[in-house]
Amino acid sequence: MNSVTDKNRYFYEKYVAKLIRERFSEYENRIAVGIAGEGSDCFGYDDEISRDHDFGTGVCLWLTDDDMKLFGYQLSIAYNELVDSKSRSYYTDRLRNRRGVMTIHGFYSDILQIDCDTENCALTESDWYRLDHSCLKTATNGEVFRDDLGVFTNFRNYLLSYYPEKIWRRRISEQLHEYASSIQVNYARCMTRKDIVAAELCKARGINAAMELFFLLSREYPPYYKWKYRALSDLDKDGSFSEKIGELASENISIQAWEDTKYRPNRLNYKDRIVSVSEEIASEIEQMMIKKRMTQAKGRYLELHVDAVLNNNGTK
Repeated sequence: MNSVTDKNRYFYEKYVAKLIRERFSEYENRIAVGIAGEGSDCFGYDDEISRDHDFGTGVCLWLTDDDMKLFGYQLSIAYNELVDSKSRSYYTDRLRNRRGVMTIHGFYSDILQIDCDTENCALTESDWYRLDHSCLKTATNGEVFRDDLGVFTNFRNYLLSYYPEKIWRRRISEQLHEYASSIQVNYARCMTRKDIVAAELCKARGINAAMELFFLLSREYPPYYKWKYRALSDLDKDGSFSEKIGELASENISIQAWEDTKYRPNRLNYKDRIVSVSEEIASEIEQMMIKKRMTQAKGRYLELHVDAVLNNNGTK
């Protein structure tokens, strides 16, 4: 996956696997091991800058609730002793909470901030609405080195199978509305009022909604916000969408483009490059939905497509 994951895998194969085999052999096939969850290293995005905190060599050891009661405490002591005995681990207290021995239920529930039914691999419709959507990638990143029991991997695969259809369409419609209201409507209102701060917020919300839509329409979970554009650039194979997002982000607010301009809701001010690029982005999103037969509506104003997406009538 990456050099950091390779280093953690080496640590597992050379030290942790030996520890388990020698001291917990009767439970060896019940311990899932890997590296996943919070941290740039789990996404494969680790670099020199991100190593200023919560960085170190180590792995996660995932147990069922029953196994945690049976031998988890002893395993945790043994693992922490192993980590402390090795040089250059640089473990901080916060990183200790992200690595080491933990329950499968606790790992997923803590990240998604709901009570996950990891035994039956099930989330209710209410669970899907309530979970922390920004953390779905965090719950499914990294790599599993060993999982004979399969409980951890089964729930991981359940999440990786993506949103149920109804939830997926609801999420898309929410982001369509967010994009339309923030950068296609309210941005112009704010610029007409010369409210630069509010206009910047509209622009930022529009950028985030556009990226969310690209991930949703690609059926991929986006990572934590600071890595979202990097992940988008990797996902966007021809680069045209991510290039427009980058242009929109770097384009400065132009008061001059709005001088002597009255607000007209049905007339776009193409003197402002931000307006032009945001419409180009909307057009790409519209085309993505048309290709997926999610809408028959025509127009770059993304609010027009909300009902079609919600009601699944793109092919009617």
